[in-house]
Amino acid sequence: MRGVRALRRSTCALIALLALPAGAASPSPDLGPVLAHWDRDEHPDLRGVVVIHRGQRVAERYYNGATADELHDIRSAGKSITALLVGIAIDRGAIRSVDDPVSRYWTDAAGSAIGPVALRDVLSMRSGLAAFDEDPASPGNEDRMDEAADPLAFVLAVPRETNPGTRYRYNSTTTYVAGVVVAKATHGSMADFARQRLFAPLGIARWRWDSDAAGITKGQGNLRLTTRDLAQIGEMVRNKGQLGGRRIVSARWVSAMTAPLVGIADSDPYADHYGYFWYRKTHQVDGTAVTVSFASGNGGNKIYVVPGCDLVVGITSAAYGRGYGQRRSEAILKAVLAAEVGAGHCRAG
Repeated sequence: MRGVRALRRSTCALIALLALPAGAASPSPDLGPVLAHWDRDEHPDLRGVVVIHRGQRVAERYYNGATADELHDIRSAGKSITALLVGIAIDRGAIRSVDDPVSRYWTDAAGSAIGPVALRDVLSMRSGLAAFDEDPASPGNEDRMDEAADPLAFVLAVPRETNPGTRYRYNSTTTYVAGVVVAKATHGSMADFARQRLFAPLGIARWRWDSDAAGITKGQGNLRLTTRDLAQIGEMVRNKGQLGGRRIVSARWVSAMTAPLVGIADSDPYADHYGYFWYRKTHQVDGTAVTVSFASGNGGNKIYVVPGCDLVVGITSAAYGRGYGQRRSEAILKAVLAAEVGAGHCRAG
């Protein structure tokens, strides 16, 4: 009898699908059970997941007491927001080009190792500085910078290790420099620039971005957003820089920012390439190659942008310093992708 009922359900679903007008979108899969799976996660530090498909919020779930209004520290996913602000500054003429050296905007950097470095090498983590966040002994390690009484002087004292543009080395010091450049170029704090040119146009009213001991907005991270607003930023990126008919950043910048500029698969199990503070990876999902651009922060904080599926997945997580946080977020992404591929919502590539 169960087999008969199952056959009837399948037949009804097929009839409904065939009844759709030509060119109509297939029904969205029910992602509720997919996200509910993590209610039983053994680690009580997942906070929220928001899924947007074709501009509509189709799934949302919170965990471990979190709520939709919670401001959450997205850690290094904030680097990707800094990249957006660099693009907006370029669009508005405050920054002339990614070919310009840092010292064109941060004049005090002249004569330092970072001064002559082109912004494109800063944005792609190829500044050449002796800075590597995975090595506590590295002169430019992020913990050393955070502990410095004068972070600006600290950065200017970091020596060169390799020629700029030749080696990818993930470090927060380089992203901090990008934030300083935005502040200098726009003649104010990067937080104020973000409020005026990014958050307000997107309707994001509640947020917090920490500053350091020098009063500089921390371009390397420590930005707090709700999970919904995290996903909202991703939706703007998916729409090539616009949302609700309003242009926030140029499509040209979004393409450059998310381009597969540097191959990093040999050093990062979660990404194939790095662009301008954004990652890219192609996943094989039920025989379909699905390319994902994403922002990534310590603990599993993510903005996954999937153009081939018209999809965005925002994830907030407090698994700071714990490797399972990244694995869990990727597992959530893959589960959502499997449902979307199964529903026929994804194109290869």
